[in-house]
Amino acid sequence: MAARILRYFAGGNTALGFYNLFESNLQGLRRIFILKGGPGTGKSSLMKAIGAEWAERGYDIELIHCSSDKDSIDGVIIPALGAGIVDGTAPHVIEPKAPGAVEEYVNLGEAWDSAALISQRKIIEEMNRKVAGAYAEAYSGFAEALNIHDEWEKLYFGHMDFGKADQLTAGMLEKLFGDTQQLQKSADVKHRFLGAATPSGAVDFVPNLTEGLSRRFFLKGRAGTGKSTLLKKIAAEAEQRGFDTEIYHCGFDPHSLDMVIVRELDFAIFDSTSPHEYYPEREGDVIIDTYEAIVAPGTDERLAGPLEEVSAQYKATMKEAIAALAEAKVHRDDLEKIYVTAMDFSVVDAARKRISAELASMQD
Repeated sequence: MAARILRYFAGGNTALGFYNLFESNLQGLRRIFILKGGPGTGKSSLMKAIGAEWAERGYDIELIHCSSDKDSIDGVIIPALGAGIVDGTAPHVIEPKAPGAVEEYVNLGEAWDSAALISQRKIIEEMNRKVAGAYAEAYSGFAEALNIHDEWEKLYFGHMDFGKADQLTAGMLEKLFGDTQQLQKSADVKHRFLGAATPSGAVDFVPNLTEGLSRRFFLKGRAGTGKSTLLKKIAAEAEQRGFDTEIYHCGFDPHSLDMVIVRELDFAIFDSTSPHEYYPEREGDVIIDTYEAIVAPGTDERLAGPLEEVSAQYKATMKEAIAALAEAKVHRDDLEKIYVTAMDFSVVDAARKRISAELASMQD
């Protein structure tokens, strides 16, 4: 049987700055390799190569994508081996603590020709300042956009029937859990992002993450109409009953949720509105519209003017913030070119072979 490759983000460019959710995804691992080294040291390529190698051997793998470059990865996990390799440079993973795991730092910076880099120190410092400035501008823009989004939500609050919202929640909990018994184990809870704001715009992995699940619930509705609250209650119920739960936070506001997956019960329920909007395409797909269920009919029409204005403000602010991320990537790419010219990649290849050999020794 072909290996399953699960894709998600564990760090995101959010309205709260860079937000790190790596910790829960490393829990339960026996062996963690933490890669050190700046841009251009081949960390992503090393992890991709090892992931591909073990997928070819038939092992399911998890690829943790980079929110600052969707084509790069920040980590690879091989669950059956209880092993993971992660980027340990700021802002990704800093001193991860997985009880019982043997952690090893692998410094790919040892492959640098330090003298060559020292000669370009001033250029490198200037590029780093530009990168930091662009990220600061992006995070300021996302924070402003969140304030605008909060105002967007408030437009609907006075038109919502919270009694109906409670009924919707109760009905969903019954539909999802029914008469299932409490499991005699603690739930394994993973916190992740299904998508992220990247230099090329919003990217998500909803189709990949929900592939193979027989029940998918698509939450539709307007801003502030209870989608995240519903997801939080479903996640809490699953955890309380002992079911392993994947909790996917909002890549814009990590205090909100975008999706909950309980594979032991074969379901996913997710916010299916922009920028991760999907529609039913197979048996078992169901739409749940919180606007229709709990908001007074005609609200969109009555608030058409204010809604159009706040929507335009939000989109414009987000566009500027994404542009700042793109600027940061340009500077990072220029910085990476300098480091690449100073690299001895035979050292990186040797590190890859050593890690792979150790992983092979962990096979049962």
